[in-house]
Amino acid sequence: MLTPEEWVRQHFVHLLIGHYHYPKSLFAVETGLFYNKLAKRSDIMVLNTDGQPHLLVECKSPDVKITQAAFAQIGRYNFTLRPAYLAITNGLAHYCFIIKDGQIVYLDDFPRFERN
Repeated sequence: MLTPEEWVRQHFVHLLIGHYHYPKSLFAVETGLFYNKLAKRSDIMVLNTDGQPHLLVECKSPDVKITQAAFAQIGRYNFTLRPAYLAITNGLAHYCFIIKDGQIVYLDDFPRFERN
């Protein structure tokens, strides 16, 4: 049985593959990382064709409101992974953004896959 967060994760992966045309081979799900010597995990990491982090997605359960805490969490992961794009979703609300000059810049849509 899927947890609510896992349901969001699987549906979001399906969206990125089906609608935004990301190849399945570029996905890393629940990948481990270290931040300040603490073991953490990213929900969805999409790599570019050079194997570098492209899109990092933090998934929450549909009953969890997306708050500043979620943005802070993905911001911490950004320090370690440095993806081109960051996203947060609870399956109902989705936010995609970049960090530019230390500020969050929201995007109107998620980036489509483009070969390097």
